[in-house]
Amino acid sequence: MLKLWPGLVLLAAPVAASPEETYRKDILPILEFYCYGCHGDGSSKGKFSMDEFGDLSKHLDDREHWMHIWQNVRSQIMPPSDEDQLTQKEKDTLLNWIQTDVFKLDPENPDPGRVTIRRLNRTEYRYAVFDLLGVEFQAEDVFPPDDTGYGFDNIGDVLSISPLLMEKYIAAAEQVVDLALPKGAAAQVPRTDISGSEFKGGDAGWMPFRKKQTVRAEVPVKWPGDYQITVEYATHGATEATGHEAKLKVRCGEKQLGEEVLGWDQSKVIQMRGRVPLKKGKQAIEVELSPVKEPGPDEEELALTLQRVIVQGPLGGKQREYAKGYQMIFVDGPAPEDDKARENYARKIMRSFVSRAFRRPLDGSTIERLVGIVKEVDRLPGKSFEDGIRAAITTCLCSPRFLFRVEIQPEPNNPGKVVLLDEYALASRLSFFLWSSVPDDELLSLAFNKQLRKQLHAQIDRMLADPRSDRLVENFVGQWLQTRDLETLPVQAQEILGLKSKREASLVFDVRLREAMRRETEMLFDFVLREERPAEELISARYTFLNERLADYYGIAGVEGDKFVPVDLTEHPERGGVLTHGSYLIVSSNPTRTSPVKRGLFVLDNLLGTPAPPAPPGVPELEEGKESGEGKNTMREMMQIHRDKPDCRGCHARMDPIGLGLENFNALGQFRREENGKPIDAGGELITGEKFANVAELKEILAGKRRDDFYRCLAEKMLTYAIGRGVEYYDATTIDQLVDRMETHDGSLKELLVGIIESAPFQRRRGAE
Repeated sequence: MLKLWPGLVLLAAPVAASPEETYRKDILPILEFYCYGCHGDGSSKGKFSMDEFGDLSKHLDDREHWMHIWQNVRSQIMPPSDEDQLTQKEKDTLLNWIQTDVFKLDPENPDPGRVTIRRLNRTEYRYAVFDLLGVEFQAEDVFPPDDTGYGFDNIGDVLSISPLLMEKYIAAAEQVVDLALPKGAAAQVPRTDISGSEFKGGDAGWMPFRKKQTVRAEVPVKWPGDYQITVEYATHGATEATGHEAKLKVRCGEKQLGEEVLGWDQSKVIQMRGRVPLKKGKQAIEVELSPVKEPGPDEEELALTLQRVIVQGPLGGKQREYAKGYQMIFVDGPAPEDDKARENYARKIMRSFVSRAFRRPLDGSTIERLVGIVKEVDRLPGKSFEDGIRAAITTCLCSPRFLFRVEIQPEPNNPGKVVLLDEYALASRLSFFLWSSVPDDELLSLAFNKQLRKQLHAQIDRMLADPRSDRLVENFVGQWLQTRDLETLPVQAQEILGLKSKREASLVFDVRLREAMRRETEMLFDFVLREERPAEELISARYTFLNERLADYYGIAGVEGDKFVPVDLTEHPERGGVLTHGSYLIVSSNPTRTSPVKRGLFVLDNLLGTPAPPAPPGVPELEEGKESGEGKNTMREMMQIHRDKPDCRGCHARMDPIGLGLENFNALGQFRREENGKPIDAGGELITGEKFANVAELKEILAGKRRDDFYRCLAEKMLTYAIGRGVEYYDATTIDQLVDRMETHDGSLKELLVGIIESAPFQRRRGAE
């Protein structure tokens, strides 16, 4: 209280307590009561101490130290479930103090963080050139695998570029342009593509060598004459060389195109090409496969996958049409004869193409340099206007402005400067998040008119309704849940299934079944997203999507055909949700057996966001196959032996209950009730204290009591994928807002996606350190 003169009194504003004072008064008593028994007063269980510091101020600035406390208390991992627990008020006090005084977060102004300038990864490059030029370019065959960070391959900090990789980009640009604008593209022989799915009479996508069969399609022929037919196919089924053989015959119209004996071949595309006369009208194309040689008992079976048939003609030269790439680039047809008109046409083409390729309008000088390339090439002997456009587009595809995602901002090196992204950068973030590719004309037009933010929700709905949004499901789910690895993961199906030969095993479990498992998981995520279902249904769904082959493998009756259909799992409580999908159960197993540790770690890392610390060096291997007095040990018995070792006990208390709760599923995802002649005990207790008797009850806990942990983990994973960097401590307020949004909207997965797009890290950025 301050006295200025008699009768006038002013109350002094209260002085805010310092972080050190608040720590001593409010936080230290909580830590001493609940934590110091294991992590203070000379104890450092798990090599973590809370009172071994010299300078309190530096201790309170140690974000990594407090991050461990914040994460474990928030997820109720600490204190252990059999110890005294913090009251809700104490928990809120501790967590809020860490966020406010240690992390120094402002919920009203979340830190958007910084994103490293990053190049397109292989997937983004492939889709970008397809959307720009209509070219199916196999980037995976040309570029090395991208490095990953935080579980994803679109993280800016790991997407480096070397001189050798730059050389590959230059060569790839030339290949892409050759595919899009082949020589003579303005006068190309007419072409019709027939996909394998259009063939009838059988499944052209999987024609087993052991079975004689014929599939058939019709092609409309406008002009009689000679046609070139190209059949593209591949052989699948065996992971290593086999003697299995079959004969392939192809007939077109009234003539045989050719025949070949097929065997084991790892090529992604094999071609049979020939020339046949075709009459006007609908002409039949027949593909016949017949057995030649059986595989050996220790060899897997093969199958033919018919990809497409390309019909080009007539070859006489009288009929011509524009190639797809030509039509996408030369929007007004061939170049005019007048020099000035040609120059203006080149300017129009380059302005249209480059603004899409570079994701923003170009300055006049860049356009003029590209137009200069077109004019220079056009003047060369034996060259044409089209050759000039090819050279200019090749130049663009080698440019850092195409290969790198650059977001222009004021004061890029000032970490204190936070700016709103311009609408072109926002359009780019949207398109790469939802489409893994460049923005389309509508996004760029809205950005040009500064209307994109005003129409953001409408654009999100439009983009999700576009078939290109399937790429989000494929790429995000493929990396988050590792379904991308499923089809190439090595497994010993013969040993797991207990069959006599590899051939028997391949009839039960093959590449096609793996593909079906991947599809099941992707379709569940797609359904939950598009139907605005609660995200926890990814764990607890009492439905799934199956075709006949996968349903039979799971032991579920009533599904017929190769088409995937929704299936009610009310009578199969053991199934439903990603934890019971073959995709997860295989990628989280060892090649010959289940792995409770891998399965438990997978759930902790990818569903709960509470990863266990890495194993210390020198941890002994699981003592597998040890005999007990009652025969060979079960997995639970072997894990108990392992867990009894002092170095293993702590971490395994987190992982094992979850992994053992899934032991009813073998390493190939089949349900079983016994192991080594003994009943499987799938009960357990989570480290947070929840008990369950089987996988159905485990799923209920994860989707119920631990739902907030799942929401938080899913928000962190999707935000990481969306912005191309890992989640940091300063993102805590953003993640809290996303979780609150999901709670408010009944857990809607779509609301999470929309919330990420509206969030500060997606809409804003700050300068780099």
